[in-house]
Order: sequence, then C-alpha cells, then structure tokens
Amino acid sequence: MPPKAPRRTGAAAARSQRTSPDSGSAPPPPAATRLEIGDADFIALCDALKASDSVREKAWKTYESLSAVDGALAYNKKRKETWGVCIFIAAVDLDEMTFTFTELLKSVSVSVCTFFQFLKEVDVNMDTVSTKVDSTVSRLKKKYDVLLALYHKFERTCGLIYLEQPSSEISTELSSIFLKNCWITFLLAKGKVLQMEDDLVISFQLLLCVLEYFIKLSPPAMLKEPYKSAVTAVAVNGSARTPRRGQNRSTRASKQVDTDTKVIEVLCKEHDCNLDEVKNVYFTSFIPFLNSIGVAASSGLPEVEVLSKQYDELYLSNKDIDARLFLDNDETLQPDVTSSQLKTTPVKNNPDEEFNPMLPQTPVRAAMNNIQQLMMILNSATDKPSDTLIMYFNNCTVNPTDSILKRVEYFEHIFKKKFAEAVGPGCAEIGSQRYKLAVRLYYRVMESILKSEEVRLSVHNFSKLLNDNIFHTSLLACAVEVVMATYVRNASQSDTTSAETHLSFPWILNVFDLKAFDFYKVVESFIRAEPSLTKEMMKHLERCEHQIMESLAWQSGSPLFDLIKQSKEQEGQTDQPEPTSTFNMPFQHNHTAADLYLSPVRSPKKKASGPSPSATSSPDAQPAANSQTQKPQKSTSLSLFYKKVYLLAYLRLRTLFSRLLSEHPDLEPLIWTLFQHTLQNEYELMRDRHLDQIMMCSMYGICKVKNVDLRFKIIVSAYKELPNTNQETFKRVLIREEQYDSIIVFYNLVFMQKLKTNILQYASNRPPTPSPIPHMPRSPYQFSNSPRRVPAGNNIYISPLKSPYKFSDGFQSPTKMTPRSRFLVSIGESFGTSDKFQKINQMLCNSEGQLKRSAEVTTAPKPLKRLRFDIEGQDEADGSKHLPQESKFQQKLAEMTSTRTRMQKQKLNDGNDTSASEEK
Repeated sequence: MPPKAPRRTGAAAARSQRTSPDSGSAPPPPAATRLEIGDADFIALCDALKASDSVREKAWKTYESLSAVDGALAYNKKRKETWGVCIFIAAVDLDEMTFTFTELLKSVSVSVCTFFQFLKEVDVNMDTVSTKVDSTVSRLKKKYDVLLALYHKFERTCGLIYLEQPSSEISTELSSIFLKNCWITFLLAKGKVLQMEDDLVISFQLLLCVLEYFIKLSPPAMLKEPYKSAVTAVAVNGSARTPRRGQNRSTRASKQVDTDTKVIEVLCKEHDCNLDEVKNVYFTSFIPFLNSIGVAASSGLPEVEVLSKQYDELYLSNKDIDARLFLDNDETLQPDVTSSQLKTTPVKNNPDEEFNPMLPQTPVRAAMNNIQQLMMILNSATDKPSDTLIMYFNNCTVNPTDSILKRVEYFEHIFKKKFAEAVGPGCAEIGSQRYKLAVRLYYRVMESILKSEEVRLSVHNFSKLLNDNIFHTSLLACAVEVVMATYVRNASQSDTTSAETHLSFPWILNVFDLKAFDFYKVVESFIRAEPSLTKEMMKHLERCEHQIMESLAWQSGSPLFDLIKQSKEQEGQTDQPEPTSTFNMPFQHNHTAADLYLSPVRSPKKKASGPSPSATSSPDAQPAANSQTQKPQKSTSLSLFYKKVYLLAYLRLRTLFSRLLSEHPDLEPLIWTLFQHTLQNEYELMRDRHLDQIMMCSMYGICKVKNVDLRFKIIVSAYKELPNTNQETFKRVLIREEQYDSIIVFYNLVFMQKLKTNILQYASNRPPTPSPIPHMPRSPYQFSNSPRRVPAGNNIYISPLKSPYKFSDGFQSPTKMTPRSRFLVSIGESFGTSDKFQKINQMLCNSEGQLKRSAEVTTAPKPLKRLRFDIEGQDEADGSKHLPQESKFQQKLAEMTSTRTRMQKQKLNDGNDTSASEEK
C-alpha cells in the first residue's frame, strides 16, 4: 500500500483517551491537535504504544524511505514489523520513549533476536540507524544475553536443588511459588544493586545469594542433597531464625556465622565459585538490598505481589526488557534456535560405541572456568614483592621499593572508587578483591621480566627502569586488565567476539590516567613474561594492542604525535618513522618493555649492555644522551609501533580487498601504496580518527581513478562483516573540530582535498612507486595449532587439546581430565578397545617401537608406505634419515634394506600368535 499523506482528525485523540490508563487524571488534548499519519494499522500501532506526534512523523518518513529503495517488497510483506522498527528508531533518536522494549515486541509479535536481525536488515543505506540507536540496541542485546544465560542457569540449578516431585505434604503449587519468588527477587536485586547490568559474574554471584536465601526458607522435604543436609544443619545448630536460648551471645553469634554460610559454601562448591567473592557480595550487597525492600533475612517468604510491584517500577523506568516473562517461556524472549543449537563432534563411526558429544560451554560455566584458571596461575603469588624482587630493588642505584608500594596503594583507592561508580555503590569491596588479584599478577610478571632482562643483558642494576613511573603504571594497568577481562565474560553463545561492557578496555586507561601509546609498550613483554596466560587472554591482549594501533594511540594528546614530530625534525622532512625498505624483511625483534620505555636507549654504533643511563625517558636523562651521541637517535618504540601498524593495516586491507575486489588483483598494490603513503606522510589525518577509515577511503579513491565501479555503500556493507568492527567507524567520522559526519562526507571534504594530487597520479602514465608488501609473520601471541611429531621416528603426531573438559551434571568442568578418567582421540578411525591404545603406548615407550608392529590377521605382510610429512629424505615409518651428501643409489639401497628388515620382523611377529610364551 502506498504511503498516505498526513491528516488531522479527532479519532486518534479519542482512541488515546480510551486506552490511556491515566486518562481520568488530565483532560485529553483538543481533537484538532492530534497528527494522524499513515494508514489505519500504523495509526493503531502508534496509539497502542502512545507514540508522540514527532515520533509518528519521523517513523512514517523512515518507512517511506525504506519503501522507496530497491527490493522493498520484503518490507511491504512485513509492514507491521517494519513499522515497529521505524517507531523504535524515531523514539530513541528523539528521546521520546513512551513504551518499553517488551511492549514494542509484543505489539509487533516478534522476538528479541528477530527484532535485532530485522533492524540490521533495515539499515540498507547505512544512514537509517544512527549511532545513538546502535548504542541503545547494543545495551539491550547485552542485557538480554546476560538475562538469558542467567535464567538458563537458574533453571538448571533449581533442578539440582529442588525435588521434581516433592512429598505429599509439599504441594506442587508451593514449589512453583518458591521458584517464581526467587527469580523475581533476583531481578529486583540485580536492578537495584548493579548499575552495570551486563556484568555476568557478579550477577551470577548475586543469584547464588538469592538461591541461598530461598533454600534456607524452603522446607527440607523439597530439597535434594547436599542442600537438604545443609539446611538441616542450620536448623539443628541454630540459625538467625531459631537461636538456642541456653547459649551466650558470643557463642550464638559464632555458631550463626558458621551455620549461616553452610548453604552458600555448598552452592559455591557445586558451581566452582570463589567462596570469598560470593560472601563479599552477600554481606556488602545482598543483605543491604533485603533491608532496603523491607525484607529481613530472618523473615518468611516475601509476597510475590509486593516483589512484582517493586520490579514493575524498575522495569518501567528503564523501559527495556520484562525478564519476568522468562518464567512463562514468553515467545518474545525465546533465543534464536539456529544460533543456539549444540554442535556435536566428532562424528560417530561405529554405532556400537559410546558417543560423547562435546557440548559448547554455557556462558556462566565458561566464566567460572576462566576465573579458576586465573586463580591457579596466582595460587603461588603474593600481593607483596617477593624476596627475588626485593633483591632486584636493593641492587638499584635508587631503591624503588617505597615508590612502588605507594603507587600500588594509591591506585587501589582510585580503582575501588571507579569500580563502584561503574558497577554499583555497594561493589567497592568486590573491586578491591579484583585489584588485589591484579597486584599479585603485577609482581609476578615484573619478576619474570627482570629475570629475562638479567639473562639477556647480563646486568643486575635496573634502577632506570624500576624508577620509571610510566613503566610501572602500564604494567599494573595491564595486570588489572587481565583480571577484569577474566571476569567480564560475553553472555552470548552465538557471539564469538569479545565482550564489550562498561569495564572493557580502554576503561582501565581512564582509571589509571594512562596514555594508550604508553600502555601498548608493555603488552608484548607482558604476554612473553607470563606463559601461563590462556589462549583467550592472549587474544584479548592482542586485541587491546590492535585497538591502540587502530585509533587510541592517534587521539589528540597522545605522545605518538610528539615522537613523530621529533623524528622528522631530527632527520629532516624526508625521514620516515619506519622506512618502506624494511617492509619485506622478516618481522623479528628482540625489543622488550625496557627498550620501549627507555627509548631511544642507545646509539646504533654502541653495543648494548643494559638500559643505558643515556635513556631519554625522563628529562634528567636528556643531557647525558646529548653528550654521548652526536647524532640524535631514533625512537625504538616509534619504529616498532609503525612496523606493527603497517602490518595490521595491510592485513585488514587484504581481508576487505578479498571480499570486494578479488577480480582486480592489480589494484591491491595501488590501494596499499596510497594507504601506506597516508599513514607515513599525512599522519595528521589519523588524529582522532580510525585506521579503517583511511583504509576505506584509499580503496574508494583508487577505484574511482581506475574507473572500477565500487560504491561506498558496498565497501561499508562488506566492512560491517569483518571481525571486530563498529558501525560508528563509518557513521561518525571527524570532519573538523567537534563536527562529525559519515565516511562519505569525510572522503569528499577532508581526505580527497588533502590527497587529490597524489590520488590523480595513479591515473597518469607515471604512477607512484608501489610500497613493498609487509612481511607476514606468525603472531607472537598464538599457540601453535600444528601437529607436532613424536620423537624416535614413529609416525605419530600430537596436537593441542581444544577443550580439556569433562562432563559433570550437564556441563563441563575444567582441568579435571586425566589419562585415567577420559581421553579423546581422532586418528582416522574409532577406537573401541583398549588393546590398540596399548600398542600406541608400546610404540611411544620403546625406542624400538617402530620395529615391533602388532600382528594383524592378514595373508601376507604389506610393506609400509613412505610418508613424507616432515623433511625430504626421512622415512616416517622407520625413522631412517639420509645425509645430504648421499647419492640416490645409496639412499635407495638404505630404504630397501630398511623395508626388508621390517618385513622379516613382521614375519617373526606372525609366528608370535602360536609361540608367544617362547618369545618372552
């Protein structure tokens, strides 16, 4: 149906008066003032959502623009859904939300996941959905993911706590009331305690506190073990509800603490939670919450109506998701089935064998596993400097001990305050716990760095480095980031990207008032110094480094611009932060944090012996540097930074290019040359902008002068599908001071104006010399996933285990797999009996294993095929190696001799079937 023109009528006002719950409290607006737009169904939807006139008008204009684009038939078939999306966009942009998100979903009869997907499809021209709407949708999606994960965990946990069919004295209705009360209490507690509602770990710890409260209120006949015994122990020994009169006050208080924590101890043990952390949440957040809603810990079961009414106030003020509907399995809150389906592997070959599918971890279980792994790393660490560190401190010309301890104490107060502001006022102690974990990691990594520097440089005095404030602040911030990232877990099972929350990087930089460029210097050394970090954590730190190189280091006020300026002033305008001639050289370096924080460290002509006193990282070191070297030195940190930026830039360009211009391979070196030229010579274009913005503009500019039809819309569409991208990158680009617009406007008004002459050269007969392609190294942060050959010449390879978990109560638990409990194999066939593994063990344990092959029931022995998996000249089957100087005839003769020996051994083994005892 074609869009209708606006018209004014009194029908809408009358309908609004009938549907408004508070129509009696105020007179309705005059009939002539109601603006009615669109057809009757659109008007009815707006009326149901109580949308304002401005929202109606903007929503209808958005719908008209969508209907006018190519392929608008899909929107016409889903008119009601499209209207709902348009109304949502208008209401968010105009800050006139007269409805909750759940009310909108119910009005258009779609689920959360369907709505988000449809909203993504609607943004055809990349200008329908603003960054403000993107931000709102992102917040809603995070909250939904956390709520969904917690509700699934709540269901499974209640199944482990409560009997499915309690005794006759306990009605099924009572069990239902307990579960409903418990979930609503948790929702209310979560909304009141946590300002940052997408924190999965604290939310789950709070859920355990709520469960503990209701378990102690439950009749023992409803409970399973071990909860039944825990509740019975509380009742017998004396709890807050039934203290023994014969005990004095101190005895009662002591026993009450012991017995009251019995249930929470069981819950923490069953869910692999840190007991101290949960107790902290219980006493600092949950108990004050109970008091705030007028429910004492010793009182009976709270009324559902009272709790629901209080939650209503919270839900209506937030205007988001009514999570009570999870209890009713409401269709609007159902997850996307396609993304939540469990994937099973490997495929079962033998139907008679037991098949154990490797189920994906739940978000809560994965979060608990991450925390456990961190705790294992820090078990032996302390929150004070070790004796080894003290020795290093004492060896310094200026002992840094006092400044280090004061710095750690100072940032603890800062961190607690900022954490409480972000998460919730009652969560300061939780922040303190996490900070203390980070301090232990900070000292542990510092010691490891100093040990490696001592070996590398053969020096013991690290006074300059250990008295460098920026080095310590960066190292401590990196340790805190590792801990924070461990606790901040993505709640979406379908989303494989890292979680983005209020506490995500670069939040820590603001807390520590630290420049991103300074933080970058410590990341690689931190990873190398702590090999126990999980693969996921290494990837997270690598992603932090990428964020810095993409945009954070290019923000105004960054020391990067001063370093570039100094580099050009020292060597002249023709100097480059990193010469292009080094691009095709292997990306290898032995620079450490000490080099980067004290760079430029030493003269190129002077052999390094340690962090030199000539380091220019501090003002008092500058005269020494000038006196020792006549020629100013290049900054090690700047040179290495540019190398990494060029590498990252080319990798991202190559990925985008392969999706858009694979049919024009000749354009890739041209685009890269323009891209690299901009970063090198027009680096001011990067100020307060993003690396990918320059990349997309370079691609568009080259295609334009080469007459290749590639529109910005197509570039942006492909860019959105790349990993770790944000729509704000192309929707909100700095044009000039405090003025932002789309990337198309940036290209026309800024990029093209600055580089027009250079871009036009690519269309001439004398184009610019192509920039060399950066050498592609293997990331220093990745584990080797390639199979490794077992020594002793056997044809056996091993590869890292992907998921070292075993099943326990429906989910996987970490670090519990042992050779005696479970192992996984995949060697081309299914192993159903143990004798085959015994044969493998014999081959691994016996150096002559390659000559002791098990007898197979065959008519004649078959010679083994030669497998060339490793190096030329090595027979994988028998382990024989040939020297390079051997002739072909000698090599062939050796192979034939080896094969004949194996065949003789096989014949001998064939006879072992009848004379095994004689053989022994």
